[in-house]
Amino acid sequence: MAKHRTKRLAEEIKREVAGIISREIKDPRLSMASVVDVSVAPDGCSAKVYVSLISGANHDAAGMKTALESAKGFIRHSLSRSLHVRNVPELYFHVDESIANAIHMTNLIDKQIAADEAAAKGRPPLEEGIYKD
Repeated sequence: MAKHRTKRLAEEIKREVAGIISREIKDPRLSMASVVDVSVAPDGCSAKVYVSLISGANHDAAGMKTALESAKGFIRHSLSRSLHVRNVPELYFHVDESIANAIHMTNLIDKQIAADEAAAKGRPPLEEGIYKD
């Protein structure tokens, strides 16, 4: 399969799976799921679907993975109705935790900034003239 065709197919699968997860699947574990990326094999027989949970506070990657695996047949059947391809790729779901990691790192940075500002309140101000060349 040509590279531009696999890229087009991946974008179409990404759009359709995101719609299926948000509109048709009623599992509460997938209520805040977002399809981040899809990569299709060169022969078009398999596709890796990277899904992320948007809310960082109640991040349950194992529950989301279980819900996706149980809904895999339904998602693939829904894809077969909307995609115009001979064979619908086999879907392999992967949990992408980059958004949760980014939220965690942002919280750590905010805590450190607050701690630094609290520690700086007790120090005397620096003389600005000592740093001139």
